[in-house]
Amino acid sequence: MIALCPFTDLISGQVIRVQTPDVPVPLALIRVGDRVFCIDDTCSHETASLADGWLDGYELECPMHESRFDIRTGRPDCPPARRPVRTHEVHVVDGMVCIADAH
Repeated sequence: MIALCPFTDLISGQVIRVQTPDVPVPLALIRVGDRVFCIDDTCSHETASLADGWLDGYELECPMHESRFDIRTGRPDCPPARRPVRTHEVHVVDGMVCIADAH
């Protein structure tokens, strides 16, 4: 398990960018209610940070070209993004948000 941040650092409806030495790529952490989702932070179309985008329910809109990604599956809704972003299984362990592996 790779610890990313304390659960209490996340606010429902907001997205934060996380990068640690144990993670080879930047990640976007999204809290929706009491659930936390984790996806690769870089849009699959261009090199835009999804954490800079807008969250609407379970969709995160890329700030560059308006493709929206489902934070549960990583799938885009429309072009220009055609490929999904990778999702990561999240666990909260002793108050820390963790993922199993980011490789």
